Amino acid sequence: MSKTTTSLALAASVATAIAGLSTAAHAQENEKCFGISLAGENDCAAGPGTTCAGTSTIDYQGNAWTFVPAGTCEGTMIEAMGDSPERSGSLTELDRDIPA
Repeated sequence: MSKTTTSLALAASVATAIAGLSTAAHAQENEKCFGISLAGENDCAAGPGTTCAGTSTIDYQGNAWTFVPAGTCEGTMIEAMGDSPERSGSLTELDRDIPA
């Protein structure tokens, strides 16, 4: 291998490693927040009968989650539905508003 090829390979390896660190840091800055997604707008897995992103079928489905900035989930208020009082998101899966 020539000196130029070796340098390019090393530079590509370093760039890949740095990109991986950036992705890991981004994931640490967000957390899953259950019960705040609108129907079809969840980030992933919305419980039984769903597969991944965009598969929730009910607004504020308790077992559907969306990524939010870390530390903001439980302070995220959602509008009241019918006679229900205002509710907030949760860091754990909820039993409310689950499709039949």
